[in-house]
Parts: sequence; structure tokens; C-alpha cells
Amino acid sequence: MIITDTHTHLYSEEFNEDRTEMIQRAIDAGVSRFFIPAIDSSYTASMYDLEQQHPENVFLMMGLHPTYVKENYLQELQHVEEELAKRNFYAIGEIGIDLFWDKTFLREQQIAFRTQIQWAKKHKLPIVIHCRDAFDEVFEVLEQEKSDDLFGIFHCFTGTYEQALQAISYNMKLGIGGVVTFKNGKVDQFLNQIDLKHIVLETDSPYLAPVPYRGKRNESSYLVHIIEKLATLYGLSANDIAKVTTENSKAIFGI
Repeated sequence: MIITDTHTHLYSEEFNEDRTEMIQRAIDAGVSRFFIPAIDSSYTASMYDLEQQHPENVFLMMGLHPTYVKENYLQELQHVEEELAKRNFYAIGEIGIDLFWDKTFLREQQIAFRTQIQWAKKHKLPIVIHCRDAFDEVFEVLEQEKSDDLFGIFHCFTGTYEQALQAISYNMKLGIGGVVTFKNGKVDQFLNQIDLKHIVLETDSPYLAPVPYRGKRNESSYLVHIIEKLATLYGLSANDIAKVTTENSKAIFGI
């Protein structure tokens, strides 16, 4: 059983004490493909180190995370553009709009999101979208940028059924993680109405650990609990969930 974690921050400082062991636990659990989103330039070196240490398992994205869009966002975007010109990546992400913590830089977030979508089209790469308290704002940009060469993943999808259909209409897969196991997560109430071909799995580790680890540090091995939940929702085996979602990830990332 090959399981794909389409979104994990393996370079996070929260793994500094046991990163190697944590990755091995995931591999032992069948999770052998890790897609790593970027945050900002301060993490680039750590991402490259991770790739060098686990070249068969780790696949990097490049991008500027919306909560890191600040006064120096143009400088950070320049870093993204320069890295994209240097080497290959598997996606541009995570990018998007986040209005949960601060609305100060909404305009700059919109500019950064749109700019990086256009780079994704130029490089023929998928995008990985971060959206928090900003569905309308994200959909507004996607509506303006929609095209046959726009595709990717709506990371950590926590919206409604209608919002799920809208995201899918923009050639996005839905990234499903620990929230699907939460009692108040809501996404579990309609997910089985969404064809499994639109779903990929993720942990967003070290964040959003699934039940029974909710509130603790998340890690990629916990993806098996998300698979178990989806198996129940869809009435399929864990093997089937792993196989289909990994195939979906290959369709997005090309590997």
C-alpha cells in the first residue's frame, strides 16, 4: 500500500528532535511520498537539506505562504521567481489568501496569489492553495485566472459542499486531512457525495493532527487514521482509499 502525504512541513522546527525517526515511522506505515510546501525564503535551505537526505521520498514545492506576505512581499516573490528559474519543483505552493489572523495585507496577498498562479501556468505546474476565512476572495482570483492550464490542490479543504464543487470546477483536487476526523469538522457530513477521484490526502503536519491525536503534534504516519475515516465514509477498504488518492496525487504532481 503506497500512501501519499500531499502536504507536510517536514522541515518544521517541531521535528528537530526526532525528524529522522518520524519520517521512518511514516515510511513503515506505508507513507512513502511526501510533498513539501514552501513558506518563505527563510525555510528554503531546510527544504533543500531535507530533499538531499531523502531524495526518493521528498518532493518540493516553491511559493510564498499568504500569512508571510508582509511589507517585503515583493522581495519574497523575487526569491520564489529566482528559485523557480534555477531548478525543478513539483508545484507552486502553498499560496492563497488567509484572513484569519490579519487583514492588513489583503491587497498584497491578492497580488502575490495572482502572480504565483501566473508563474504556475508559465512553468506548467500545479498550485497548492491555502485558504482560511477567505473562500470568497480565493474564488474571486480563481474565477479571473481559470483556464485549462490552471490545476492543483485546495489544501486543507474545510468548506461546504457547494464550495467543494466550486473548487473542483477550477480543476482543483480537495486536500483532506485531520479535520475530517473531528466531531465539529463538518466536511465528513458531505464528503462521500464527492467522487473520490477529486480527493487527495494530507496531514499538514505538524498541524491539525487527526483523532485520536487531536491537539498534539501531527506527523505523516497519522495519515492512516485519515484513511480509516475515509474508508468508513466511502464504504471502501483502506487499500482502495490509499490507491485512488495516490493515483490522484500522481495526476497532479506528475510523479
